[in-house]
Amino acid sequence: MRTVIYPGTFDPLTNGHLDIIRRAARLFDQVVVAIAVNEGKKPLFSCRERKALAEKSVASVPNVVVDSFDGLLVDYVDQKAGQAIIRGLRALSDFEFEFQLALMNRKLNERVETIFMMPKETYTFLSSRIVKEIARLGGDVSNFVPPHVVEALQKKFRRRG
Repeated sequence: MRTVIYPGTFDPLTNGHLDIIRRAARLFDQVVVAIAVNEGKKPLFSCRERKALAEKSVASVPNVVVDSFDGLLVDYVDQKAGQAIIRGLRALSDFEFEFQLALMNRKLNERVETIFMMPKETYTFLSSRIVKEIARLGGDVSNFVPPHVVEALQKKFRRRG
């Protein structure tokens, strides 16, 4: 079975992420959406919340599973018997960081390949950070995230209000 790991914070998962997940699901037997614990980023949603939001978002894609991990990505890829890592590239500015990350992962485990995918052009501007900022300021994010994520963002920001 060809398994690809799509790692990220997914705080929250956006339509751009979903675009990449659905396209990767057509190329691989299994896609593992791997939610990084990464408390250093101070996520808005807990790991458990991010996982639940992602699971609901990908429920209609049968060969996609959602998991979480802490530690080195290449170790996680080995644990899941993955062949590759998928990384999204929105713009040229993403490339340098992602390229360095891919080279480091290859140095740590030369068996693991990194595949870069670009989202549809309608999502190239989209990031979780921008979505959170718009939602925090009361803007409409319904074109950027699934409906249940819109609700979760609204609840979060009402609580913080």
